[in-house]
Amino acid sequence: QVQLVESGGGLVQAGGSLRLSCAASGRTFSNNAMGWFRQAPGKEREFVASISRISRDRTMTYYADSVKGRFTISRDNAQNMVYLQMNMLKPEDTAVYSCAANVMGDWTYWGQGTQVTVSS
Repeated sequence: QVQLVESGGGLVQAGGSLRLSCAASGRTFSNNAMGWFRQAPGKEREFVASISRISRDRTMTYYADSVKGRFTISRDNAQNMVYLQMNMLKPEDTAVYSCAANVMGDWTYWGQGTQVTVSS
């Protein structure tokens, strides 16, 4: 059974940092794109960042404009983990953050999410 489990969320003041982790189990995702999404109360889920494997030693990352320069996505294929380092957090970053695995172009597998709350 495939599972994605996020951790690392919490309450932080504006300007602070958090590091989210996503642990995958049930299969390996080293050749799959992995992503982070978020959903704020009353809003639709939105893309935050993704990381794709281009070659054995190269990856490509994508970010939403709203988080560029502040968030960094990374992965550890040996550990089947994906991370999201979030710096200079803003109150508008408050949301439930979920990781997802892409299979054949679709975000197929999703975690339950972890709450991030940024106070002003």
